[in-house]
Amino acid sequence: MPEHFELLKTDTVTAARRGRLRTRHGVIETPIFMPVGTQGTVKSLTPAHLKEIGAQIILGNTYHLNLRPGSELVKELGGLHSFMGWSGPILTDSGGFQVFSLAKLRKMHDDGVEFQSHLDGKKCFLGPREVMGIQMNLGSDIAMVIDECPPWPCERDATAEACARSLRWAKQCKDIAVGEGWLAAGHHLFAIVQGSTYDDLRREAAEALAELDFPGYAVGGVSVGEPEPEMLKQVGATTPFMPKDKPRYTMGLGTPPQLLKMIALGVDMFDCVLPSRVARNGLVFTPDGPMNLKNEKYRTDARPISEEVVNYTTQFSRAYLRHLTVAGEILACTLCTLHNLHFYLDLMAQARAHIEAGDYGTWHRAWVARYETGAAARIG
Repeated sequence: MPEHFELLKTDTVTAARRGRLRTRHGVIETPIFMPVGTQGTVKSLTPAHLKEIGAQIILGNTYHLNLRPGSELVKELGGLHSFMGWSGPILTDSGGFQVFSLAKLRKMHDDGVEFQSHLDGKKCFLGPREVMGIQMNLGSDIAMVIDECPPWPCERDATAEACARSLRWAKQCKDIAVGEGWLAAGHHLFAIVQGSTYDDLRREAAEALAELDFPGYAVGGVSVGEPEPEMLKQVGATTPFMPKDKPRYTMGLGTPPQLLKMIALGVDMFDCVLPSRVARNGLVFTPDGPMNLKNEKYRTDARPISEEVVNYTTQFSRAYLRHLTVAGEILACTLCTLHNLHFYLDLMAQARAHIEAGDYGTWHRAWVARYETGAAARIG
């Protein structure tokens, strides 16, 4: 049986990688972007829409799905794939970031996190046993360990403590996954590297987790308020110390240029709510930067959003999409979300092709320059 991850090619100029990740529900070609279906749905889209635009894998969230409708119910109804009608791979975030965002409602313990539900204030607890149990109930193809995400900025001592706690939890999560036969059944478990802005702590965390031999690894604790240069620096300080023969995932970001820059740093997988969230406010992506459809200048514009990135949405005029957006029509959310997610997925397909062709460094720099020049012009 082949290894679950195959590294097909590495760029000679950058650290960009072309890979193939095998899961219980299908093969994923990397680099890849994962549309976010936090509560068992990618907002405003059906699974048929996702397949149409080329989604290979989607993301669900342990924290939210356990609060509502409950992981036991999902298990009774056949697991998350059956529950939401999605036959492809699913990665589930452990909920660590959501608990991090509830700083005023949580209390950290050595064996887990005690917090209040944001829905009804009910007391909840998430530790390695709880997080793995929930993800097993959901039937995730790729599960994430529970970790402590330090804020930005964060003192060194507090960061070191969070890294130590995250390492203990990661080992406990893997022990559970092995003991329950979950890994042997073909599910994957990814560890998360923390370390805030301290390069040496990130290296120590990455090397310690690598010794535990997880099926995959993630860069955590980025996109928590730090400026983009610092975020990219943290990713660049982490990936060189992750195993080369395992998939690498940066969690919860970013813009199209950021994704290409992180691919150049050796990242294989991404997720972010950005493309679907901004779509609901009428902002769509183009190769020449983002376009705000609420702008008056598009009221009579008969052109499509883009003539280069073609999908179902681009058959409609900017004027029509603007009309739907300003009128508050639900269809605007669907059409704009479909376009934005397709834009991200198409960008990943282009990245894969250019890594294979051996010109990723030149291509991605030119792509980013065009996008950022166009974005600046639109703002101006």
